[in-house]
Amino acid sequence: MNRRELLSAASIAAVGLAAGARAGFAKMKMTPPWVWQKEHGVNSPVIKDANPTRDEFKKYPRCPYCGMDRKMWSHTRHLIQYDDGTAEGTCSIRCVAVAFAINLDRGPKKIWVGDAGADAKVKPLVEVEKATYIIDPTKMGTMTKVRKWAYADAAKAKATGAKTVGFDEALAEAYKSLGADSARSRKMRAEKRAHMMKKMKMMKMNSKG
Repeated sequence: MNRRELLSAASIAAVGLAAGARAGFAKMKMTPPWVWQKEHGVNSPVIKDANPTRDEFKKYPRCPYCGMDRKMWSHTRHLIQYDDGTAEGTCSIRCVAVAFAINLDRGPKKIWVGDAGADAKVKPLVEVEKATYIIDPTKMGTMTKVRKWAYADAAKAKATGAKTVGFDEALAEAYKSLGADSARSRKMRAEKRAHMMKKMKMMKMNSKG
């Protein structure tokens, strides 16, 4: 069954997802991104959603392209509503680039981004057309070596001293660094998996006395 054939069933699944969100939240927090992604990643059904910003983190808790917790990375998260009425959330503009490369037949209708300059712990969303992005190769970003953050206040963006651009140019930069960023992410995940396996092995040995 392909993604389009799952759209009608997805609305029913969304109700169940919202009902069980609280119970599953603690478990999700304990799950490494690469494990979560295997079960809930790009092969999971998309959701028909007329109002993506409502209960955003219940419906789109993690990025389907990397498994990152979107609430934890609220300052770089993006929320996409496509022209076919479906929607999805990513952790960053890096994963927006991946989403657009995969979903060639689904045009974006509306896109929101977290306001990195907001004072709130969980950053509010702003439409990308109203945001000012910075391109800062001297600082790390989310899933990327080159920071590409968005600000609702253009003055705050300029105050960072980095290059300021609009969404389209920031997205182009994300595509430009996608290869290197993906290679870096693969290496980091392999190292984390190896570390976790070593830790689990040690715990098992210690439990046996």
